[in-house]
Amino acid sequence: MRLSIVTTLYRSAPFVREFYRRISAAAAAVTGDYEILFVNDGSPDESLDLATEIVAADAHVRVVDLSRNFGHHRAIMTGLGYAQGDRVLLIDCDLEEQPELLERFWREMDAGDADVIYGVQNDRKGRWLERVSGRVFYRLFNALSDYAVPENLVTLRLMTRRYVESLLLHDERELFLGGIWAITGFKQQPVTVVKRSRAGTSYTLRRRISLFVNAITSFSSKPLVLVFYLGTAISLAAACAAAVLVIRKFFFGALMTGWASLIVSIWLLGGITIFCLGIIGIYLAKVFTEIKRRPYSIVREVRGRSSAAQDVLTMSVNSKSG
Repeated sequence: MRLSIVTTLYRSAPFVREFYRRISAAAAAVTGDYEILFVNDGSPDESLDLATEIVAADAHVRVVDLSRNFGHHRAIMTGLGYAQGDRVLLIDCDLEEQPELLERFWREMDAGDADVIYGVQNDRKGRWLERVSGRVFYRLFNALSDYAVPENLVTLRLMTRRYVESLLLHDERELFLGGIWAITGFKQQPVTVVKRSRAGTSYTLRRRISLFVNAITSFSSKPLVLVFYLGTAISLAAACAAAVLVIRKFFFGALMTGWASLIVSIWLLGGITIFCLGIIGIYLAKVFTEIKRRPYSIVREVRGRSSAAQDVLTMSVNSKSG
């Protein structure tokens, strides 16, 4: 198998047919030996039914149906585990990323020695909130993490088999793909792409904040270090304030007055304490999640053609997840 194309389905019914038509044409333009993997991430609409219809009509297509919604990143990793191609294209099926870019990425990989050709946006798509939140996300993540992630990274990427196999060695349950892509290493070459914007997205502001917290706490211990330095700074400030009070009492016979400032100080220190305990709690929750070793996804059914090699791979993926 020369090429595997992996995409996920979640509220994707309006795009499935057009995506299939366009990605099939792009794949056929580079090789006749390819497969398309739709990973159904518990989509509540008719995405699975549409993909199943395509499976019945095209032997190149398979559907990996998850037992429920596990999240975009976990669905992607599951799909990569089922991919058999020497090269693997990862792409979202919502058509924000153009399927026709496969040909360009293929040529770039042929022309060099990179194991990954990945897309980045020159100008981030979307409205001002999406652009600003994206900029803040990458700046803060790279400032706090030991592994820099390219700014305005998109899902679209073409990967070699050895890179994909190395990527699948990561066995953590709290996934942030941007960070995992970076720490896996190998030679990775960026290509500037234009990502289209469409109305409506499953990545709400709440989900973006959750993704940011998960990304930082999964790839950096710096917040815990900052908690230590913050506590040290507060202690030094308190010691200095106490010294000032003692000096005013014994040398000037006066004490600072004002209940308002006292109450504000109590609330401020109380808020800082709770905030620091919250950071520590997030890290403890991640430890709790990881040591239970629950599978990061469960496959209910695989629809489409199969092979002995795929059966062996499936057993390997399932044993790893367990």
